[in-house]
Amino acid sequence: MSALRGKADIAQKLGFVATVCDDGSPNLSPKGTMVVLDDDHIMFGEIRSPNTIRNLRANPAMEINFVDPFSRTGYRFKGEARIIERGLDEFEALHTRFEPWGALAAEINCIVALRVVRALPLTSPAYDMGKTEAELRETWMAHFVAIQPNACGR
Repeated sequence: MSALRGKADIAQKLGFVATVCDDGSPNLSPKGTMVVLDDDHIMFGEIRSPNTIRNLRANPAMEINFVDPFSRTGYRFKGEARIIERGLDEFEALHTRFEPWGALAAEINCIVALRVVRALPLTSPAYDMGKTEAELRETWMAHFVAIQPNACGR
């Protein structure tokens, strides 16, 4: 499918992973160790996500959303996840891709690989109203700076 072709460098390393709980309710969890594996797979290192892993063991349906909070654009990737356990040869081979995370990589319990079957762009309705990316970036940059604990003498 090559769902990730042209998107191989996901600039937003924080992705929001949605899984389905046993009762059918959604579970949404941020993951900060996202890596594009190939044209059809995104993976992350599971460090502290027991609910996500429990849900995937029962139901491998998963979606990952990446959103640039300044441009209000991104992508959503839907597909089926596979858990790659620590101790397997495949885990060891893939684990090297997490070296940029330094000491945090040693905390990875397992790797979750999403086989992407559907990829769609995300955009803010503000674009429909004629806003430009530059305008949105300026607005949201000012917002995020303003809410920082040390901003403006706070």
